[in-house]
Amino acid sequence: MKIRKKIKFLILSLIAVTQIFPLYWLITFSLKTNGEIFGENILGLPRTWRWENYQAALTQTSLIKYFLNSVFYSLVTVIVAGLLSAMAAYAIARMKWKLKSVVFGVFALGIMIPAQAALLPMFQLLDKTGLKGGYLGLLIPYISGAIPMSILILTGFYRSIPMELEEAACIDGCGIFRCFATIILPIIKPALATASVFTFLGTWNELMLANTFVDSDRYRTLPVGIMSFAGQYSTDWGLIGAGMVIATLPTIAIYFMLSNQIQDSLVAGAVKG
Repeated sequence: MKIRKKIKFLILSLIAVTQIFPLYWLITFSLKTNGEIFGENILGLPRTWRWENYQAALTQTSLIKYFLNSVFYSLVTVIVAGLLSAMAAYAIARMKWKLKSVVFGVFALGIMIPAQAALLPMFQLLDKTGLKGGYLGLLIPYISGAIPMSILILTGFYRSIPMELEEAACIDGCGIFRCFATIILPIIKPALATASVFTFLGTWNELMLANTFVDSDRYRTLPVGIMSFAGQYSTDWGLIGAGMVIATLPTIAIYFMLSNQIQDSLVAGAVKG
């Protein structure tokens, strides 16, 4: 048993180091010069801790504007996609109507079809409608892309809720909208939080759509903004590393705050569903 525990501890330690090393490398990367990054000191600690990289990222670039844009896109997507997904999943899982299986299959296609395959049709549609290049040009693809996964998560939770709760509410004179808002929504908070976290992370880290649909610097997201720091002839990679660390901080904070809730809700959904 002692040997098994030591082997298990060794394996878990190796996994932990493997997972933590990219974060260590990113932080040290952001505090080095180009010379250290490309040969002199690739993996070690910085010889001179260049905190001015962070000062330059915050004061000499539009990083704060890009950061606020990403916050706006992410929050709006989480709120709108969460509300629409909660209502759609409720109709699919709790109501009886003829085409609900077909509708659920259509939403499932949204998970199966990669975003790259829909990039050109979306570009043409947004361009012809005059929405490309503004806030709506990104919010519409983000929200529509987040709904299928959220519906898949929420549907399993809805099916685990006893029907007697709604039947009792209907007997007491509660309408469908009031029943959904006052009884169902509080029950599905863990599943809704899980779907919201996945939606936030997907929106916050998204690069392809933001780089394709946004032309103006005013509407750029944080990943596209950081990518623009690379110059045509020379690039301050420490500055880019500082921007990447700042962009990573919200995702790390969300992970530490909600990791246990995400795991518990996913396990509960798998068991009950």
